[in-house]
Amino acid sequence: MNKLVTIYGGSGFVGRYIARRMAKEGWRVRVAVRRPNDALFVKPYGVVGQVEPVACNIRDDASVRAVMKGADAVVNCVGILNRSGKNTFDSVQAEGAARIARIAAEEGVANLVHLSAIGADENSPSEYQQTKAAGEKAILAAFPKAVILRPSVIFGNEDGFFNRFAAMARFGPILPVVGAETRFQPVYVDDVAQAAVLGITGQAAPGIYELGGPDVETFRDLMRQMLAVIRRRRLIVNIPFFAASIMGGAFDLLQAVTLGLIQNGMVTRDQVRNLRADNVVTPGAKGFAELGITPTAMEAVLPEYLWRYRPSGQYAAIKESAKNLRKA
Repeated sequence: MNKLVTIYGGSGFVGRYIARRMAKEGWRVRVAVRRPNDALFVKPYGVVGQVEPVACNIRDDASVRAVMKGADAVVNCVGILNRSGKNTFDSVQAEGAARIARIAAEEGVANLVHLSAIGADENSPSEYQQTKAAGEKAILAAFPKAVILRPSVIFGNEDGFFNRFAAMARFGPILPVVGAETRFQPVYVDDVAQAAVLGITGQAAPGIYELGGPDVETFRDLMRQMLAVIRRRRLIVNIPFFAASIMGGAFDLLQAVTLGLIQNGMVTRDQVRNLRADNVVTPGAKGFAELGITPTAMEAVLPEYLWRYRPSGQYAAIKESAKNLRKA
């Protein structure tokens, strides 16, 4: 009988890539999500019945245990960038992670992979990073042989980073950013998924791995590269941290007073705190090299999905070719 992996948050940005890879490995894949009907797109990743979305709430013991029954391996991809209702940083990234690890140990699961983030630190001013660290600590306490992956900002077709700013660049001559000189080490989503597969199948040694791509760039330089790909000229304007903190506080307040009816999709105060620190691999940390993976460069991937933000969209290459013909 094929082995079974349960992926919590398996329909999310990273989770779907892990699910696809595990289906190709021949495993049965159980995709645990809050709304299974919204995750039906994962079913074609494998043959009929191989990949199945199932309902789960990681705040509930019974729910987590039910979708883990019979699993040989477990992956936790659940995380949030902004609190919403009962889904707080603590309930999802700390308590939720601890619950998955504890139940995995009780159920006799062989391997556990947890998706964390570079910068996870209990002493960080960011609640996001504090709870990421608390989640890691709880996981290692309950499941010491877990594989923990800490990626930098992740890019890929469905990312919320380059897609967001490329969409913003379509309107107006200015592209505002917070923390223009903060450094990032963007990592390709399928490289992260490949690392997760090694952990699921027991090919990766237990421990923490920091995952960064081959390029370390400032936020400003990342935006310059993105603008070059989408063929747009924009003035990149840095918003000072103090001003961004005020803006974030105002947007957070608006979300609070509307009881979440209006979500803060701009910038939160916690995100501003997070942007004050570089998001790069720590010197000496285990990473892709120890996993035998060569990380993919941004320039090899960005044009594959950012083309839709070009002024001429899918016809940009044709128009550029036509200009060259006229010059000849």
